[in-house]
Amino acid sequence: MNYIGSKLSLLSFIEENIKKHVNTNVYSFLDLFGGTNVVSSHFKKLGLDVMANDIQYFSYVNAKAIIENNLDYTFSRLKEINIDDPFIYLNNLKGRKGFIYKNYSFEGTKDKEYQRMYFSDENSKKIDAIRLKIKLWKNKGYIQEREYFYLLACLIEAADKVANTASVYEAFLKQLKPSASKELNLIPLNYDVIEGNHMYLAFNEDAEELLSHVKGDILYLDPPYNSRKYDTNYHILETIALYDNPKIKGKTGMRDENSKRSLFCIKNKAAGYLESLIKRANFKYIFLSYNDEGIIPLEEIERIFSKYGTYSKEEIDYRRFKADSNREYKKAKTIEYLHCLVKDQI
Repeated sequence: MNYIGSKLSLLSFIEENIKKHVNTNVYSFLDLFGGTNVVSSHFKKLGLDVMANDIQYFSYVNAKAIIENNLDYTFSRLKEINIDDPFIYLNNLKGRKGFIYKNYSFEGTKDKEYQRMYFSDENSKKIDAIRLKIKLWKNKGYIQEREYFYLLACLIEAADKVANTASVYEAFLKQLKPSASKELNLIPLNYDVIEGNHMYLAFNEDAEELLSHVKGDILYLDPPYNSRKYDTNYHILETIALYDNPKIKGKTGMRDENSKRSLFCIKNKAAGYLESLIKRANFKYIFLSYNDEGIIPLEEIERIFSKYGTYSKEEIDYRRFKADSNREYKKAKTIEYLHCLVKDQI
């Protein structure tokens, strides 16, 4: 998935430096701002108990599918109704003119105030058809809950691959780009089944609320670095995940609801929120990914961390994320920091 701030290319850096700062007696890992859950998946493979959290529901769906689940997906109940392969079946469904088609395709919005082209007409109908069928299967008991989340996570990934955007969903392109013209293809997501007695949990909670009732060894924080709002950047993926027929507004069809904007996106509140999380966290080791262009100054992070225990930091040069290919950026690289805290009291 094309996701702002993905840590996929930084996994080795994160793993190496977390291992450097913790002792061997650690068993659990909480990724408080999971996103696409690449960090959670990595530490699951390393043999830790893993908890993945995100306030965005589409991220939670992904975590339910690939983090919390630790069994093979067999779809045995579908076989009882003569569906041997749900992916072949769903890919061959006839399109439906549902919510995505009516609000995010050109044909579906041609008679409305705003014409939108987030998906091709055919792909938008296919998204609706697959989403409705997955919901029907769940309601009729043809798939288990974990299978429901897995199929839904696969649909979200497939939809993102054919989205007609430059990167995020704050805007759509005026003409269909080549990848958006391709037919949506639902394929299985990769996931890991780990042997042994482990705990894997997915949460869809406010960060402060979650820290009030969970504890563990390692807390990893990868919050927003700037004012970009994840709820607007990924609003259509959220709607596909929830499929709740929301009220939408404006040219881009944003969900008309109370914003899930993180306090990390608000300059005069971000540092205070960070300190609140650090203070509340019942974890011995806390790690924060943050770069040199984040709205919390480096010296402020150092001050907060040092207040609660032994602080150090690691750094690496990193190619910056470019959300807008037409925008001029002052530099091609940023410095990615991993701020490390061994907490005095928990």
